[in-house]
Amino acid sequence: MTTLAQDRRPVVLSIAGITLFAVGAALVLLLQLVPPTDEISVTSRTISEYGLSDNKWVFDLAVVLVAVGSAVTLAVLRLQRRLPGVSAVFGALWTIGLLVIVAFPKTNWASATGSGAGGTLHRVASVVAFVCLPLAVLIAARTTFPRSPRRRFAARLLAVLSLGWFGIILGAVAVAAVNDERWWQLIPLGIVERGMALTELVALAALAAPVRVQAPDEPAPATP
Repeated sequence: MTTLAQDRRPVVLSIAGITLFAVGAALVLLLQLVPPTDEISVTSRTISEYGLSDNKWVFDLAVVLVAVGSAVTLAVLRLQRRLPGVSAVFGALWTIGLLVIVAFPKTNWASATGSGAGGTLHRVASVVAFVCLPLAVLIAARTTFPRSPRRRFAARLLAVLSLGWFGIILGAVAVAAVNDERWWQLIPLGIVERGMALTELVALAALAAPVRVQAPDEPAPATP
């Protein structure tokens, strides 16, 4: 039989962290259901558009909750020596990127003719965050789940799917550069970004969910 580790603090902290970023994700979903943000198109508008509305405080709270929850879960994995150093760096960049997104709202193109320094920082932070998290999960999967090939495979699959969403954006940018078009009009950007964000949070949850440890008298299963 298997037993949970005697020290339950890592388990409690991991669950608390996952709960925090799950609540953050739920708040983002709520923004699409209440006025005035219910009028924002989920097809063509990015998630950051909520940060330009009267519900900005809800958006900011949601992103901060995701950042804090991410930091907690990644810290627990690192303290358990289940998160490689490279993954810890990528995870930190993801968390910092989220906080920069809150500190510097996206450019409001309805009233601006160009992107200022704040808008540029927001855009760069978004790219860094969305790329770094799946890389962190992909690299960490083997170390995090040395005896659980199914969970290792699930984490890797979710990480690859997350990068696949980003690949759609890169493809649109490449096509637009060749055809002299606006890349964000070539794809349903809102759906792509939301799909990417959801997949990445599920990937992080898959990585951070507590594992069961072997009892002292139980032989470890063979790994491929």
